[in-house]
Amino acid sequence: MRATVQARNLRLMAFDVDGVLTDGTLYYTAQGDEMKAFNALDGHGLKMLAEAGIRLAIITGRTSRAVELRAQNLGIALLLQGVADKRGAMQTLLQQQGLGFAEAGYMGDDVVDLPLLCACGFSATVRSGHTLVQGRVDYVARAAAGHGAVREVCEFILAAQDKLDAAMAPYLPKAPE
Repeated sequence: MRATVQARNLRLMAFDVDGVLTDGTLYYTAQGDEMKAFNALDGHGLKMLAEAGIRLAIITGRTSRAVELRAQNLGIALLLQGVADKRGAMQTLLQQQGLGFAEAGYMGDDVVDLPLLCACGFSATVRSGHTLVQGRVDYVARAAAGHGAVREVCEFILAAQDKLDAAMAPYLPKAPE
């Protein structure tokens, strides 16, 4: 119940990458290039959230060209990479957007995410998230990281804001007249 109330007030939702938008595995080619696998279901969930008027951001401690390309593909302009102080970065971002922490959410998976998770009005993690994280967030996704957990959280937020039916309507067949 608390999670639904908290998600109802969201105007901006941010996501970690490794262990949230991906399964946390880091792939490197022999040339040293980093590769990441992203889930299409998660991507569509993010697009539905944006179409419903929720601003999207990515805040991650690592820097990756693959993340930059994925953010561009999804239309996420608020991309903060190489961030050591995620809470501080979110505070600056919120000030730029004219929002407060009560209107923001974050989905992270590890203890480095706790300062930001605890500051936001809504917080979420994945089922493989660190035990300390799971005990302090509003929502723990049943789906696995990089395999639908982000989509699950997006749909939860949409449902909390009574926008899920409208988001799904374009995909459902029309009733015969």
